[in-house]
Amino acid sequence: MNKLDKDALRLDFKKTANEIEVFLRKTVEDADAAGIVVGLSGGVDSSLVATLSVRALGKEKVLGVVMPTAFTPSQDIKDAKELADWLGIRTELVDIQCIGEAFFKELHVDQKDLKQRIPMANILARIRMIILYYYANLHNYLVAGTGDRSERLIGYFTKYGDGGVDLLPTSHLYKTQVRELAKYLGIPERIAYKPSSPQLYPGHKATDEIPLSYEELDPVLVGLFDYRLPPKQVSQLTGVPIEAVEEVLRRFDRSKHKRAPPPMVKE
Repeated sequence: MNKLDKDALRLDFKKTANEIEVFLRKTVEDADAAGIVVGLSGGVDSSLVATLSVRALGKEKVLGVVMPTAFTPSQDIKDAKELADWLGIRTELVDIQCIGEAFFKELHVDQKDLKQRIPMANILARIRMIILYYYANLHNYLVAGTGDRSERLIGYFTKYGDGGVDLLPTSHLYKTQVRELAKYLGIPERIAYKPSSPQLYPGHKATDEIPLSYEELDPVLVGLFDYRLPPKQVSQLTGVPIEAVEEVLRRFDRSKHKRAPPPMVKE
């Protein structure tokens, strides 16, 4: 192996889409559920999961929930609604800003304190989870998560927030693969290649918290976790500095608890 690049991330799009659709149908059937609810952000991950869900189950069995805050870009809301219209699915729009403000008020949160930024952001993510489960309970649906392998390996999700779901249909795909599969399935390129952001605080971008761009990160993750190569070799094969590769490993180790069930004394 001379290098690790986008060639290591090539997908058989038709096969991959079919596998996910079979998984979605079987999971819903095994749970005796009536359909799937997805939180729609206007980004690529949720757009792909919604699209695959419609292909697997039909538009009548998929509900999209749009949950903006005061600082969610209007274009994201527009993209979420337009994707839902394209798919022909029902949607609910729930502004979660006032719900979050109620939490912050009761907890006496100083919203200007930067140390509060991540705890506040996680509250908003968990509010979204609660709303999705309300609709899931109401309709006997399952909550489909939208996390990908890139995010899960470095712990870039909120425990019991966007990580609180019933199934994860795209968690085996790296972010760059998610983008390419979305494009293959006809999702507009402005969504497929939109910079990722959970929009949990003003100006929030994924690159604020992730040490590399996804185009740099994904080959590193493939080298470390698919090929099980040592960090130094991954650095050489990707051209990513060894310090950044080691930081990726640290993030994986620090976030193990987020990917595991709660530890118990006995089963």
